[in-house]
Amino acid sequence: MVAMRIDIVTLFPEIALAPLSDSIIQRARDAGLVEIHAHQLRDWSDDKHRRVDDTLCGGGQGMLLKPEPLFAAVEALRRDDTKVILMTPQGRVFKQALAVELAYCPHLLILCGHYEGVDHRVIEALVDEEISIGDYVLTNGAIASAVVCDAVVRLLPGALGDERSSEEESFSRADRLEAPAYTRPIEFRGMKVPDVLLSGHHGNIARWKDEMALERTQTMRPDLLEE
Repeated sequence: MVAMRIDIVTLFPEIALAPLSDSIIQRARDAGLVEIHAHQLRDWSDDKHRRVDDTLCGGGQGMLLKPEPLFAAVEALRRDDTKVILMTPQGRVFKQALAVELAYCPHLLILCGHYEGVDHRVIEALVDEEISIGDYVLTNGAIASAVVCDAVVRLLPGALGDERSSEEESFSRADRLEAPAYTRPIEFRGMKVPDVLLSGHHGNIARWKDEMALERTQTMRPDLLEE
């Protein structure tokens, strides 16, 4: 099996890699299921001070990432099977269905926005998919890239150990949250595990989980049912 490869281009490689260097994701890396590399964008700067940003044409607040280092980075790292992603608040909202889609890509090349974003020529010429992890603004895209990587890598065959794990989670169905879950002790401070979960009747348990998942979705995320 050929491992997935993920390359992250950012001003903050250590931030991008920190959440991906422990637990399930690190075990997937150790098992050879995925290679994850974070690259310093400044390494592709042709400026003697390694600058990668400049002021906005036409005026405006803030700084913008210049096209030259981003073009050089993509041209150095891109393969024939590469999907180039830009992390940006303006992108397609990241959901589980998109994570599943990306898990089938052999090579993800993730560009992390910063400051006021990137020169639009980067988007026009290089980017296959613009992705946002939510309707809010972060200080940089490295944090967002780690979120995408975590969600994608855990879907790779063998990453979770039990292949059913990802099938029974919230958003494994686009319109449902996960049913409530319990463990021992059976009774804790007067609160008991529902009897059906102790019955051993798999059909009844499955029906209960489906009903509770629907009820929790109606309470917590009714927008999913509307969609």
